[in-house]
Amino acid sequence: MSAPAPSPLAIVDAEPLPRQEEVLTEAALAFVAELHRRFTPRRDELLARRAERRAEIARTSTLDFLPETAAIRADDSWRVAPAPDALNDRRVEITGPTDRKMTINALNSGAKVWLADFEDASAPTWENVILGQVNLSDAYTRNIDFTDARSGKSYALKANEELATVVMRPRGWHLNERHLVDADGTPVPGALVDFGLYFFHNAQRLLDLGKGPYFYLPKTESHLEARLWNEVFVFAQEYVGIPQGTVRATVLIETITAAYEMEEILYELRDHASGLNAGRWDYLFSIVKNFRDGGAKFVLPDRNAVTMTAPFMRAYTELLVRTCHKRGAHAIGGMAAFIPSRRDAEVNKVAFEKVRADKDREAGDGFDGSWVAHPDLVPIAMESFDKVLGDKPHQKDRLREDVVVEAADLIAVDSLDAKPTYAGLVNAVQVGIRYIEAWLRGLGAVAIFNLMEDAATAEISRSQIWQWINAEVVLDNGEQVTAELARKVAAEELANIRAEIGDEAFAAGNWQQAHDLLLTVSLDEDYADFLTLPAYEQLKG
Repeated sequence: MSAPAPSPLAIVDAEPLPRQEEVLTEAALAFVAELHRRFTPRRDELLARRAERRAEIARTSTLDFLPETAAIRADDSWRVAPAPDALNDRRVEITGPTDRKMTINALNSGAKVWLADFEDASAPTWENVILGQVNLSDAYTRNIDFTDARSGKSYALKANEELATVVMRPRGWHLNERHLVDADGTPVPGALVDFGLYFFHNAQRLLDLGKGPYFYLPKTESHLEARLWNEVFVFAQEYVGIPQGTVRATVLIETITAAYEMEEILYELRDHASGLNAGRWDYLFSIVKNFRDGGAKFVLPDRNAVTMTAPFMRAYTELLVRTCHKRGAHAIGGMAAFIPSRRDAEVNKVAFEKVRADKDREAGDGFDGSWVAHPDLVPIAMESFDKVLGDKPHQKDRLREDVVVEAADLIAVDSLDAKPTYAGLVNAVQVGIRYIEAWLRGLGAVAIFNLMEDAATAEISRSQIWQWINAEVVLDNGEQVTAELARKVAAEELANIRAEIGDEAFAAGNWQQAHDLLLTVSLDEDYADFLTLPAYEQLKG
């Protein structure tokens, strides 16, 4: 390992946390500082490139596969590196934040993989960022347990061979970590903080356990962003002295621009790639964001009316399966976000049927695995994939050569026979306010109306409100969506919440703040790229 120089990074505006010195060692901070020095300038260039590409989409209202990378797509000879044993069977993956209880429950859940989330399911308070790292290290050294103060119930890890394999998701390229700055006062990208601290402390530890440092890469918008991650991996492995190719990365295809560069993304990461994932909610958000001023042709109906059987969503998922299997990579399906209710058996019955149908469809389409948000859904998803896979770890041999997707198919939003409704507007406001309020309290994964919601949900909610207003959408009740109507619905929701939880709980929460922030990012003419950017400025801790 390279001898670390004293770290030029400073911790600012952060209350000291118990055990943070175990994470923020001088050697670990020196590694993060070197990542920052080498890679943040290129990160900044790529963020500027995103803005240029978005301006081009606004001008043309179209996207296409890249002519300059046609040779990569046409070359049938290349494949990604073979999957390591610990990532070969991924038929069910559970997602969730890295708090102590979730860490134990997710590892014990029976899922093959746990997506340990520092991104959309985690509000980036200093406590969540640092103690999440503590919890993962404790899990790998089996120094983790948890007792629920309210119920008295205790949680402990099962035997190592029964635990899920961890695939850690750092923050996206666009988010900074305000509490860690360089000598010039420039914040370090959150992605490099999350990746750097986790990799530095756990890469060798994971190898000793027969696994490795595995990552999910979020919000990727181009193969050039994947190339940057690959350069980070190459440097990091050399720095700590582990073999090249030890890292494995699964890329979420959750932006519309990335959908046109799936093969190129795998190619850039080919020595470190293990698959692609169909991240459906962020994908819809990205479509709305990029084509928000494209007129009626690009207006999405209510979020819950956009199912995975919509033609443009089928094109996206089938192209993903075909692309992955052509290149020897895993294709991982989307989220089952339902949260079982202990009070309503009928709600559970209907929801379980929907989850089963969704997972049956994914397994039948050729996916090698899929996501769930709750341990009770693991057996349902497992059954769907067991029926198709049997004893096989995956179905990469299903090449799906029958799939033919044209560039226009991916953005054929008007192929969906559904229209925005008043109930859909109300739901967008309800979910937006309730999620943002919880996020401002440091919660990133929030149960709302029996669904596990994360930041992607709030993004699509506020983006649809913005789009419907600017496209002058007329709802099913004859009302046109205007800023005034959005304010009226939001005021009614705020009053309903106060009546539902009482004045005392209302006053103790961040409800007015959440209401105001939702309206800001929904109504401002200058559309914010990510609501988490202005929200982070208001996040305490």
